Amino acid sequence: MFCRLAIIALLFSIAVPRVCESADPTAVLKAIHAVQKEGVGNKAATQAVKTLSAAEADAIPAVLKGFTGASPLAANYLRSAVEAIADRQLADGAKLPAGQIEELVWDRSADPRARRLGYELLLRVDKSAEKRIIPEMLLDPSPEFRRDAVARLIMMADEISADPAAVKTYQQALSGATDSDQVKHIAAALKKFGKDVDLAGHYGFLTSWRIIGPFNNEGLVGFDKPYPPEEKLDLDAKLAGQRGEVAWDEIGTEHAYGILDIAKSIAPHKGAVMYLTTTFESGDADDIQFRFGTPNAWKIWLNGELLFGRDEYHRGMGIDQYQVGGKLKAGRNVILVKLCQNEQKDSWAQRYQLQLRVCHSSGIAVHQSRFSAANTLRRKSNVVAAAAQTQETN
Repeated sequence: MFCRLAIIALLFSIAVPRVCESADPTAVLKAIHAVQKEGVGNKAATQAVKTLSAAEADAIPAVLKGFTGASPLAANYLRSAVEAIADRQLADGAKLPAGQIEELVWDRSADPRARRLGYELLLRVDKSAEKRIIPEMLLDPSPEFRRDAVARLIMMADEISADPAAVKTYQQALSGATDSDQVKHIAAALKKFGKDVDLAGHYGFLTSWRIIGPFNNEGLVGFDKPYPPEEKLDLDAKLAGQRGEVAWDEIGTEHAYGILDIAKSIAPHKGAVMYLTTTFESGDADDIQFRFGTPNAWKIWLNGELLFGRDEYHRGMGIDQYQVGGKLKAGRNVILVKLCQNEQKDSWAQRYQLQLRVCHSSGIAVHQSRFSAANTLRRKSNVVAAAAQTQETN
């Protein structure tokens, strides 16, 4: 039935490739994937959704798999089709292919949006799915699933908060927690038991850097101007800076959330460009994300490759404000950040800060394979102080 409907709709209504003789809705999905902003492809995608919405329940797994590679806009179309199929079939007393849907939910390589939608469908027909699935999602790559798993453990620990056994449950919850509200709740609860949380370590913030500058950014010329650190990274070099000769110096932070406050460490800091660099030791080649916050314009390089940049000032700052993908190589990796401050004199435009962490796409921290003895000692000696801080600037 689905194939007949798809063929009829495609032949007479939308200009996309023909559907094959099997029940594979590939051509219909292509029409939805092709939709773009400002109405491009909207007519074909709308008709394709109508076609999918008329399908039987056994088409749901294929449509869920169609989320892979879909833009956020296309994913909304696909969600609409899946929900329409499910609503109609359940209203008619038909069954959903729960086994196939659950198989997709467990597939961590599948699109997170499809997995979550599949889970929501399962809950409509099988209330036991929550108890069966969520406890296993503590380290899942999907932030939504992981949040649910963490919330479950927090609730369990809160219920026995007067018992020292709660510590183990809170610590288990912390292993999968990346959302700041959950992490703060867990850290506060553990503190009552005399257990301090190294928040910077938990998130994977990089807290020890080398810094050089300032270089000129008056008239906002600095963002596009390649100063010497971009061309050759020589930590022994002495360079011509904005106010005279500059050299690389050390800068670090004991802030609980890894915030480097350059304005309080370096002067002058208005109309200036600063470069920061650090190394990251990785045991293996690994696809990661740099997640960071800054109110300043920035560029970031990994092992000499420019990953991304944003020429914008004073739009606020927060954890994971920006997310940039990169690939670590096994061994030593060099990170370089260019941070630009403009010349605004308003009180709210004086922040010159950076917080940067390394994590997987799940948000769970990636830790270095080894630390210098000095860094390890410094971290241990400051865990208590760091855990007690509040993140005033986030």
